[in-house]
Order: sequence, then C-alpha cells, then structure tokens
Amino acid sequence: MKMKKLTAVLLTAMMTISMAGCGSASQGTSQESTADSAPKQEQPAETASATETAEQASGPVELTVTTTFAGEDSNAQNYKNAVADWEAATGNTVSDTSATSDETFKTRIITDFETGSEPDVLFFFNGADANDFVNAGKVVSIDEIRSEFPDYASNMNDDLIAASPADGVKYAVPVNGYWEAMFVNTEVLDAAGVAMPGADYTWDQFLEDCQKIKDAGYAPIAAALGNIPHYWWEFAIFNQQTPDNHLDIPTSADDATGSQWVAGLEDIKDLYERGYFPDNTLSATDDETFAMFTDGKAAFLLDGSWKVGGIVGSCQSDPDDPATLDADKLSHFDVTYFPGKGNRRTTDMIGGLSMGYYITTKAWEDPDKKAAAVSFVSHMTSDEVVPLFAQHTASALKNAPVVDESRFNALQVKAMSMMSGVTSLTGAVQDLFNGDCRVSTFDGMPDIVVGNVSAADAVQEGIDVYEDTLE
Repeated sequence: MKMKKLTAVLLTAMMTISMAGCGSASQGTSQESTADSAPKQEQPAETASATETAEQASGPVELTVTTTFAGEDSNAQNYKNAVADWEAATGNTVSDTSATSDETFKTRIITDFETGSEPDVLFFFNGADANDFVNAGKVVSIDEIRSEFPDYASNMNDDLIAASPADGVKYAVPVNGYWEAMFVNTEVLDAAGVAMPGADYTWDQFLEDCQKIKDAGYAPIAAALGNIPHYWWEFAIFNQQTPDNHLDIPTSADDATGSQWVAGLEDIKDLYERGYFPDNTLSATDDETFAMFTDGKAAFLLDGSWKVGGIVGSCQSDPDDPATLDADKLSHFDVTYFPGKGNRRTTDMIGGLSMGYYITTKAWEDPDKKAAAVSFVSHMTSDEVVPLFAQHTASALKNAPVVDESRFNALQVKAMSMMSGVTSLTGAVQDLFNGDCRVSTFDGMPDIVVGNVSAADAVQEGIDVYEDTLE
C-alpha cells in the first residue's frame, strides 16, 4: 500500500470528522520509559523562520515546557531530540516537566493554571479538558499570535486544527493524531486456532473467538476494568451508534442516546460474565494486564496508537535501544479494527488530532519569552519535525510527506496498512463528557459489571453531573 494513498485517506477522513479531543488517548500509559521505536533518523536543522523569531528575544531564555511525550510514548525520544536541536540552534534552554498522561496528569495541569504555576508552553488536549484554562484566558489563540507573527502555524491546514469547545477559537497547534484499535497477540490466536481478525470482523465472531481463546487456557481480553475501562467504554457505546451520532450527549438514560450508552455498558458486563477478561480485571492495573498481553497470556488489547511504542519496547532486550529489537518476537503482534456491531462498520474508528501546543498568556506577556515560545512551537510543528512524530498516525500538515515504510518496524507498518482501510475517524465522546461526569461509569465500572449498580442508573448519574456543569 503506497503511503501517499494513506496520507490522502487520512486527510480526507480528518476533514469530515468532529475534532473533539480524546481523553482516552491519555489513559493508561506505563510509567516505564521506552525509546522511540522507529529507526534513528537524522534530526532536521532549525527552520529559518523559527530561528529568526528566536533572535528577536533579548538574550537566551529558559522556557518551561510540559508535554505528554514521556514514559512509553513512542515519541518520547523524538521529543528529546527535537528539543535538543532547538536549544542548539537558538541558545535557549528548556526546563522540561513532561509526564505520561492520565487523569492525575490532567488534574495537575488544571491545578498549575489555577495556582499560577502553568508552563510557558504546553502540549495538551484541545477538547473539554482544556476548558478551564481557556475560559480563564490563560492561553493565547493562534489568531492572536499570527497578528504579531504572521507565519505561525502557516504550514498547517487550518481546517484540521481543532477549535476549543469552550469558545470555538483555535489555540493548540497539532503535531500528530491518534487512533484507537485492537492490538493482537497472534501467538495466542494460533494456539487457540483463531484466525487474525480482518476488516469485516463482527461482534458475533469476536464472541466466538473469545470463547475459543478462553477454552485454550488464555485470557481473551487484556483489560483492567477497575483501572482503565476507558477504551472499552468508548467502543462499546460506539458499537450502538454510527459516526454521525457518536458525539451526542444523552439528556437521560432512557432517551435514544442514553439507551445506546446503557446497551454498550451492558455489552461490557456480558463480556465480564462470560469470563473473557482476566480473573483480576477489577483489581489489576493497566500495566499488569498490558504485561499479560506482551507475555503471551492474553489475545486482545484495546488501546491507542501510542501503545505501539510500548509493545515494541517489550520486544527489545534494552527498552531504550531500538537496535536490541527481537524482530521475531515483534512479528507475533498485530493490530486491527474493533469488531463491528449494528450500523457501525468495523472500519469506523475512534481517532483524530486531539492534542497540540499551547502558548500560555504568561509566556506571551513576558517580553523575553514571547518570541522564544513562538520559536519553540514553530520548530516542534515544522514540516521537518512533525513527520517524525506522526509516523503511522496522522497530521495537519499542508504538505504531508510520503512515508518510507523501510524506516519503520513491522508493527508500525501493520498499523499503516490498517489505517489505509479506515472508513471514518470520529472523536471520543468521553472527552465531551469529561471529569466528574465519567466517575459513575469509569470508576464505577466494577460495580456495573458485577451487578451492584445497573448500567442505566450509572449512566443517569453521570448525566445528572453533566447537566449540573451546564448551569
């Protein structure tokens, strides 16, 4: 499959979807560090426009930058390399406070803004998770930055830059997109006599395969429902809907959308009752169930594109050295679409451009840091740097380059092949239904699947909290 076709498919899909952020893209990442799984590439020199911008500063400055490029994120090393290049080109320095992203990370960011401890530059979600600091005027819009620096983000397709749901204004310059899909340990499938799922894989086929895998002595699904139920929540609900209505928020548990949410959660309960999750799914951590998957004890793992790096790292004798990759071990991992049900096609995926670089008002109003902040974001979102980060995902570049498959490992190439068949990308509704609204169904998932709380009551409780946020 030619990668030029892939790029065209992705950009066409991205033009038609709602650009909601993805809280699910942030959940459940390991705290263990792994290096970029792609082969080492020569890093680009600082672009002329960024260098000129940096030189407008009165002298070398230190920027505080916070991103999610840490831990097992496959771009952690790309980020370090790009920062080092910018520092060398400009003489400025970066105080990096990046961390893997989860709900604790999101809370920390919001608290930092509330206490005046926000960074100068922030790589963060562009959905509802950013509403608090957007509403407080703590970040600067792209248009305002362009009023002084006209070339800012001019290499991006503005139609693919997400606007904040808080005010409809664009603040964050995107780098790479995300997708969510089902990773597969094919060794487990082979042992259970199950074929690798394809683009027409249905929910009924999935249930049949899970039973075969269970009968063979393996856990069909690697998931920690008591820790990170987010991906199953999202897709189980999506399976009751279509891309056209997945981003609708119910007004009650018994309206059309609410009933779909309830049905989705009941599907998860059904999987639990069938014994398709690990025995300790309600008490295990996401790291523990991920290890089950990579150790060949579980067949399926529902997660995001960022998990490619973690899987590749698990196939390296030294997680920080791609040269130690065991290619044979990696060959037993694959990725495919989540099984379809009802009117949702199997190839309809959750994905989008959910994150980007913000320049904070704090940095913008600092005469020394303003130009440096613009320079830094310009470098990190340049035509040369973005492809290193986007790899097997997507970007908003006007001139997206053709990807050379030979520069990527086997799992990344499989992901690219999968993405060439995607029929739609839809944002995650959980990002619109965020924070305390999700407690009753996220934190409450164990009670739902064991029958202590009905799915309808849990959904209604979340809706009530959501309605309170609108008042």
